[in-house]
Amino acid sequence: MLIDQKKIAIIGGGPGGLTLAKLLQIKGAEVKLYERDESKNVRVQGTTLDLHEESGLEALRRVGLIDAFYANYRPNAGRLRITDKHAVIHLDDHAAENAYAETRPEIDRAPLRHILLESLRPGTVVWNSYFVSMEKQDKGWILHFKNGASAYADIIVAADGANSKVRSYITGIKPVYSGVTIVEGNVYDAEINAPELFKLVKGGKLFAFGDEQSLILSAKGDGSLSFCTGCKVRENWVQQTGIDFNDKQQVFTWFKTAFGTWNDIWQGLFNGDDIWFIPRPQYHFPLNQQWAALPDVTMLGDAAHRMPPYAGEGVNQAMQDAYELADSLTGYQFANTQQAIAYYESKMLKRTSEVTAFTLHNTEMLHAEDPINRMLEIMGG
Repeated sequence: MLIDQKKIAIIGGGPGGLTLAKLLQIKGAEVKLYERDESKNVRVQGTTLDLHEESGLEALRRVGLIDAFYANYRPNAGRLRITDKHAVIHLDDHAAENAYAETRPEIDRAPLRHILLESLRPGTVVWNSYFVSMEKQDKGWILHFKNGASAYADIIVAADGANSKVRSYITGIKPVYSGVTIVEGNVYDAEINAPELFKLVKGGKLFAFGDEQSLILSAKGDGSLSFCTGCKVRENWVQQTGIDFNDKQQVFTWFKTAFGTWNDIWQGLFNGDDIWFIPRPQYHFPLNQQWAALPDVTMLGDAAHRMPPYAGEGVNQAMQDAYELADSLTGYQFANTQQAIAYYESKMLKRTSEVTAFTLHNTEMLHAEDPINRMLEIMGG
């Protein structure tokens, strides 16, 4: 096996990195995963995840965790309601005999992370390891972390997300702004703090559209509601707007203006005190990105092919990357690791270019003048 006697370092403990670590351990590889979170008990942010048959679910089958997934997934979390800005329901998956979302089962990020973490050998994950830089040493690399620690590895895999620091060691290709910026938030104890919206979401997902804007809500198993606004603004809007996104009142003031023609029901998102906000300008990499494969550094997930979330493909593509990269590194069809990585990256770039194009089409459609009728056409077959 190409990676016999080699130390592999995975930077980033999201689903893609964790899946890769498990797959490589199954093959007997020596793996360490370096994660910036202080511990496994850190609160996991983000919306629920819908896993797809050929990618996310296939990855879980390969690591032997499909039963654990179905023991932790939320059967009705993918049921969707589509409303206009006045909260008038145009499509109700809950009332459908065959729900649109049934082929894409949903799981919260925290339990997915938990089942992947628990499957790894003790000591695989090195917590509080915020990657800063790396430098060549002998045939491998020395990794440097913010806490002052260092570590050696023969092969580095960047799984450190959309703002990857490792990516620059592979390519200088920069991301392109999609034209849409999201403000992500989370309301805890939503049944108490946002009761009308909690009832409207009904334990699933809700897509609301109006004024070329979007508002997506997701119920989570811990009783919270995550939400994402989508607005067509300038690329540097976050810097120019002057909003302190740690200040709920400032964000609320912006929301009441930006979504000023929307029904007041949506303002219920700001009722609770236990709430956080993160602005996220949505970028993607060029559809034709290419680079020369290296023998000892590669990447997966958002580090390799970041894209907006409007097709639900991010985590699925990352987990598919993981099993395709593991197949290449642990197989016997390549003469060396550079050939194995080149083969993986070639397939990955072609696949994710097509997915990115589809995602950008959705991004434009959902922030156009009449997305609801288009959505109804799509979901109607």
